[in-house]
Amino acid sequence: MKPGLQKPTPHSAANAATSPQYTANVPFPDGNFALFNFAALTPSIPGADRQVYYGSLTRDICDKYLTLFADFKYARSYFRADAAPTPFVPDAFHGSVAGSGFSPFGISVPLSNAFNPFTVANATIPADSQTFPGTPVYTGVAYRGLEAGNRFAPTTFNDILFDVGLRGQMGEFGDYFKTWNWEGGFRYSRNDEEIQSRNVVSQSGLREALLDSNPATAFNPFLGLSGTNRQTPEARNRVYVTLHNSGQFELPLGYLTFNGDLFNLPAGPVSFAVGGEYHGERWRNDPDSLNTTFNTIGSTDLQASEVNRDVWGMYQEVRIPITSPTWNFPGFYSLEVDFAEREEWYSQNTSSTLAFPRASSQFNAQKPKASVRWQPLDPKYIGAVTLRGTYTEAFHAPTVIELSPAGLQAFPLVIDPFSSQTPNQITDIITGSPFLQPETAYEWSAGIVYSPKWLKGLTLSVDYWNISLRSIVATLGAQFIIDNEATLPGLVQRAPTAIAGELGPITQVTDPTFNLSSANLDGIDYEAIYILDSTIFGGPDWGRLTFTINGTYLDRFNLVVNPGGPSLNLAGQFLSTSFTFSGSLPRDRAYFSLFWDGPADTWLGGFDVGATVHYTGQYHDTVDLVTTLGPGRGRLIREWITLDLIASYAFNLPPPGPAEVPGFAKDGGKNVKMDGKEKNVLPVSTAEYNPCGWRAWLNGTTITVGLQNVTDEDPPFVAGNFENNYDESLADVRGRFWYVQLKKRF
Repeated sequence: MKPGLQKPTPHSAANAATSPQYTANVPFPDGNFALFNFAALTPSIPGADRQVYYGSLTRDICDKYLTLFADFKYARSYFRADAAPTPFVPDAFHGSVAGSGFSPFGISVPLSNAFNPFTVANATIPADSQTFPGTPVYTGVAYRGLEAGNRFAPTTFNDILFDVGLRGQMGEFGDYFKTWNWEGGFRYSRNDEEIQSRNVVSQSGLREALLDSNPATAFNPFLGLSGTNRQTPEARNRVYVTLHNSGQFELPLGYLTFNGDLFNLPAGPVSFAVGGEYHGERWRNDPDSLNTTFNTIGSTDLQASEVNRDVWGMYQEVRIPITSPTWNFPGFYSLEVDFAEREEWYSQNTSSTLAFPRASSQFNAQKPKASVRWQPLDPKYIGAVTLRGTYTEAFHAPTVIELSPAGLQAFPLVIDPFSSQTPNQITDIITGSPFLQPETAYEWSAGIVYSPKWLKGLTLSVDYWNISLRSIVATLGAQFIIDNEATLPGLVQRAPTAIAGELGPITQVTDPTFNLSSANLDGIDYEAIYILDSTIFGGPDWGRLTFTINGTYLDRFNLVVNPGGPSLNLAGQFLSTSFTFSGSLPRDRAYFSLFWDGPADTWLGGFDVGATVHYTGQYHDTVDLVTTLGPGRGRLIREWITLDLIASYAFNLPPPGPAEVPGFAKDGGKNVKMDGKEKNVLPVSTAEYNPCGWRAWLNGTTITVGLQNVTDEDPPFVAGNFENNYDESLADVRGRFWYVQLKKRF
């Protein structure tokens, strides 16, 4: 519609091409946006508040041999998530496939609508549609509910947690058990969720309002930006609704553990740990009836679902010292190995949905871990040299949400590199599966730690790690599926193209939760720590400085989506937050810190002051995954460097000395001896009063002041993150942020 017009004249032209009130030339005067500016309406950080109440109890029932412990926590969390005004997609009128929007872009408006400016239909609702078949309509009408304002969802979480248990030492059973400890306990936690989704659209209400020929009650989707507030109250009430959703998650858990020394070897004791655990997961989700019938626009439609799971597990671990500083031989100053194993048995049940009947599944796992730590030389020669290595097999069961077969509908913002006809917001159907298998991981690492003799306080370490992930459980995200459509057949649905040489517009993306084939990644962790104690210079103690460099280099992250398919190296790439398997994967990340601790045994000893520089290296924008130039040759996201400062002071006051108080001598204050003779004197006592003044309140108190992102650095621009244009998985949009913390230990 031409700029300046509030609404076109009803039934005034055959179509948009012949109407004098419409134009294909959208001007860009004075730099204003011609397309919708999401950033102007969508908050990057939702408003929130939280209240937490916590209490704990520890009671020695029988000295160290039997201790009762318990704690309780209640938390109420509230936040308001805002989204841009509702885009009217998908179409409220459906095609031949139930639930699918008929119009490939925007909505369909019947010719009978009181405000339709066109007199000739460009389509007819199919005869096999479930929404007014045979109705002549004009399709491709784009509209966003600016008159209703932002969609927002007031959300409240109520969390409770309590646990109770007993623990103790077993030395009362004999000297053999003097190093043994045990602990058993029960924990229960529950999370209740209530969500109200406001200013969303009812599909059935919109259909009725679009079919209406009465201007007083019909909905007008042809209003210009200057006329969006002219919808009648009757039309708004028919179209916009508030949804009510609820959910609950419960987790009862019980455990029993033992640890101690089994016997002694020349190099030291062989220690062990063993334990067992049961936990049950109970999850349910109860969406609004409009959501469960997939009858909303602008909300996440999904089915109600319930998943129950029971898990039994046990673990055992043993540590064996082969040589040690007290018993060794050349080349083996110290050598110890550690073996551990964990077994778990899973049984789960899922409720029935449209896609899956009620289902049950079981699986189990037995996974080992081994590690070795070797010091070949006595530190007196060149310093301490430690070689270390681990091998681990890990097991991760799918979450109860991933097991839920209930499909949910989302409308992510995407960029289609294969078609200019796809709108920036599309329909995405996300599903879980009750038949998912657990994912497994095989990891090994090797490293060296060196503390040189020639520079006291310096410790250097480097570790190489290699991880092989198999049967990965994840959703890929709509943008990732679109970018890699050729390797993911059947997940992207398109309408016929209207432009030669490119694909048709996307009508729907299916985003299933499934077991991906594999991912292989490796990299290097490195660290340097130098502690400078001021007393080494022979002068007074001025405290100590600690300098740390800690970083990670990611060499590769090869993801194979389908077994036998091509490998995608995601190392150094931006990944949308909809890609649930991982956030973005820059190759270089590090931090550098310098801290000063005050000298011990003085009032300055409570000071801890420091600075930390965080560094994230450059990585490639999303376009690199699909560009014809190939990965690594497109746009770079710049590095991000921020500075944090922190200062804290802990009050650790010495206890007061004995106070001489008259009238409280142990013998009643009658007599004392002096020079072998008894003499009546004013009785004197060494009784100590409990401190209750300002010292008591200050002692054990820590005051902390911090400033994050001191230079107020903005996150780097990311073209691939369409809505906020920064990387939410790595960067923080808050800018400079200060805080104060007060902690008191009683």
